[in-house]
Amino acid sequence: MGYFPVFLDLTGRRCLMVGGGPVAAHRVEGLVAAGARVTVISPRVTAALDALAAAGRIDLESRAYRAGDLAGFDLVFVATDAREVNASVAREARERGAWVNAADDPANCTFILPALVRRGDLTVAVATGGTSPALARAVREELEGYLTEEYGTLAAIAAEVRLEVRTAGQPVTAEAWRRALGREVRELIVERGRDDAKRRLRELLGVASCI
Repeated sequence: MGYFPVFLDLTGRRCLMVGGGPVAAHRVEGLVAAGARVTVISPRVTAALDALAAAGRIDLESRAYRAGDLAGFDLVFVATDAREVNASVAREARERGAWVNAADDPANCTFILPALVRRGDLTVAVATGGTSPALARAVREELEGYLTEEYGTLAAIAAEVRLEVRTAGQPVTAEAWRRALGREVRELIVERGRDDAKRRLRELLGVASCI
């Protein structure tokens, strides 16, 4: 099966998590950070999920999953140790036309979650189509060593300069951006700081005089 990679804007979207263990907690934290409206259904939850519920950041229903629970949700996640529960949730999701992810159970998924490397606004996703999560994690760990922290700053100043250039109405080619966003600017971030790196990026793009 082939998967189409996509990043979703989940702001205000209703997401359901069936399960309350560590895997569920990790995924719920990511959903909350993305601005989703999250409901968790589980008889028992981790301390982290309990704290999110106490703070009003998620809705928590302390009970087992029941048929019909998926009504009204945009995305569904299930992370339990009971394969029969995973299968039941996946079956209901398909019947309702909802997208579902079952942790470590690709046969019951209509979408999968990649391994992620985040550096500020820069996000790199790695996936193996659900065939080898361990390989995806290994590749992610290699990328974490390569994509050092200055990449987050680079992403931020590139966004700022792009807006400035567009506002000034001066076109810059994709090839010019490719050349400019190289090692020199990244090294300047580390050696001399953000402002010098941003100034040099403008120079490399040939737009310093129009800002």
